Amino acid sequence: MGANVNGKPNFNAIAWFNMVNLQPMLVGLSSDNRHYTNRGIHENKTFSINIPSIDMAAATDYCGMCTGANVDKSELFEVFYGELKTAPMIQECPMNVKCKLERIVPLPQAEFIIGEIVAVYTEQRCLTDGNPDIMKINPLVYEPEHSGYWTLAEQVGQAFEIGKTYKPKRK
Repeated sequence: MGANVNGKPNFNAIAWFNMVNLQPMLVGLSSDNRHYTNRGIHENKTFSINIPSIDMAAATDYCGMCTGANVDKSELFEVFYGELKTAPMIQECPMNVKCKLERIVPLPQAEFIIGEIVAVYTEQRCLTDGNPDIMKINPLVYEPEHSGYWTLAEQVGQAFEIGKTYKPKRK
């Protein structure tokens, strides 16, 4: 996740995010109350979600290990901006999503940040038929049970199709 804090780009590693609405397209993410990047979201009402590939594991982990309050993360990556001038995106990431803040839901130890997707940037090499291809993006995936980073495996089936073959057992 990226946001400008005190006029400088800052990034944090956030694993818990998801689409939460289709029209308008909203994404939600959970971020600890103590995270420095949250300050920039409150300040500017914008943020970015930057999807790293597996070759960015060390840099991504570093962003989650240190706080922007103590470490200047503005020079870690090649940063670019779209029309939202306070939502920094990472050029090295194969996919970037810029968002304007919809609302923040306070939680006991975190904030659930909901943003409207304004634009999605995907590297040309990560597209298939003009659409983002998850296997080409090869995103870094965090698994909290063992604090490990993983890659994706192969596709199991087509959503909303594979279930048509399921035969429930009757009692």
